[in-house]
Amino acid sequence: MSPQLISIYALVAMFVVATILPINMGVLAFVGAFLVGTLVAGQTTSAIIAGFPGGLFLTLVGITFLFAIAQNNGTIDWLVRLAVKAVRGRIAAIPWIMFGISAVLTSVGAVSPGAVAIIAPVALGFALKYSISPLLMGLMVIHGAQAGGFSPISIYGGITNRIVAKAGLPLSEITTFLASFGVNLAVAVLLFLALGGRKLLQARDAAPASTNIPPVQIAVPQSGPQIFGDSEAEALSEEIALETGQKPNRSIMEKPVEEPATPEGGLYQIVTLLGLVALAVLVLAFNLDIGFVAITIGLGLSLMAPTLQKRAMGQVAWPEIMLITGVSTYVVVLEKMGTISFVGDSVAGLASPVLAALLLCFIGAVVSAFASSTAVLGSLIPLAVPFLQSGTGVSPIGFIAAMAVASTIVDVSPFSTNGALVLANAQGVDREAFFRKLLAYGAAVTVIAPVVVWLLFVVL
Repeated sequence: MSPQLISIYALVAMFVVATILPINMGVLAFVGAFLVGTLVAGQTTSAIIAGFPGGLFLTLVGITFLFAIAQNNGTIDWLVRLAVKAVRGRIAAIPWIMFGISAVLTSVGAVSPGAVAIIAPVALGFALKYSISPLLMGLMVIHGAQAGGFSPISIYGGITNRIVAKAGLPLSEITTFLASFGVNLAVAVLLFLALGGRKLLQARDAAPASTNIPPVQIAVPQSGPQIFGDSEAEALSEEIALETGQKPNRSIMEKPVEEPATPEGGLYQIVTLLGLVALAVLVLAFNLDIGFVAITIGLGLSLMAPTLQKRAMGQVAWPEIMLITGVSTYVVVLEKMGTISFVGDSVAGLASPVLAALLLCFIGAVVSAFASSTAVLGSLIPLAVPFLQSGTGVSPIGFIAAMAVASTIVDVSPFSTNGALVLANAQGVDREAFFRKLLAYGAAVTVIAPVVVWLLFVVL
């Protein structure tokens, strides 16, 4: 059996184990990267560690840390109430506002995860306050970001257009952009109707213009050691149980800690809001790393009120970070040992160009659901160049549009950066149940989307 096949079977085994047993798949993936990398691929542990996604790790830590601070001091709650007044009680408009803002950000050059990182926490705050499906709200943000992702001045659009131009293939920047926008918009409409949108059309805020809208309790830290990794509380509870022979006192772990109150629109909340604005400006306008910027702003806010923010680091979504970084590390091992190229070359060598186009769309979708969409676009499109240039009837413009959409629409997966950010910022939900819903939707999109875009842009 070839090393590439062994690595694929190992990945499948990880999914099976993580589905049957309550084991974090990130742990399985780290172990898989170590065993497959050293025993099968002959890689050194230094090479494996070099594949750890440090940038993604810092992004997830920085963003969840900063927004934990904003939640604890009431800033997000304050923003939610201001935004409610802006939509004049039209609750059904809220998901579409979030979709539109995300699309605008990515269409003018923002990296998709950067836009999602900025918009998702506020959007999910709306979801909690107005009983909007958090799954609907999170997916609207992601699909909005992907809808604008292939404009001529966007990151995805620029990369794809350069690859196509370098290969000497026909180029239509607007076709790729409209294909991505149209498919994501259509999916957003279906999601809106399927996840409670019709009910929202009849709902209105009873007092949209009132300044006394009841505050949403997202400023109170969620409780429970397994949610935010509050290991000290869990260890204390278990120690008491061992020493006294009594059941653990769950109130030690679950009773919310009283935090000093801050007035609505107070100075500290205003400074926090300015910090969030600075995050958007520095990341979108100056192309600074969102993880470093977020954690720097978070430190500054913590120094202003260290007591108020004492739980913020415990609220970082450590289990989700472990899962995402573990799987990403294993994918890098696959790339280094040639598994990705092995699969791509096998597909590109098929006799039927139309079938090869479909399978390349599938590979792009599956790999992108776990890894960087940018890397997928950069590696798989070149594999398709030979049969696109051979005059076999497959439209290069149509195939590029199909590959672009198939490789990015799957970023709803909780293993991708966008999906991970939504998972990390979801509020008032059972994290495991929400993860399973996001995973099920991501799996459905990974299977269905390549076929749909292949039919739309390659076959028809």
